Amino acid sequence: MRALWTCLGFVVMIAAAAPALPETAQKPKKGDPNEVVCEKIEVIGTRLGAKRVCGTRAEWAEKRKLDREAVDQAQRSANGPCNATLTHTGAPAC
Repeated sequence: MRALWTCLGFVVMIAAAAPALPETAQKPKKGDPNEVVCEKIEVIGTRLGAKRVCGTRAEWAEKRKLDREAVDQAQRSANGPCNATLTHTGAPAC
């Protein structure tokens, strides 16, 4: 469960920095899965803060897959049964 929350936190951080595209986005190509690609991720709350994160194409693909799965899981659980709160009438309210 803790891993899910950590992953969801990272997804939110990535989604907030969505305008930061990978430096290689101008030339989409298949490429070697072992080729190192770097992305500039901007830190929220400051104009000067930016972090450069590097990884192989295979690592980026795996990360995108895990992020997508975390978002899907969060959306599925949001539509699940509500946490019922009893009201003065005795009927559950969500």
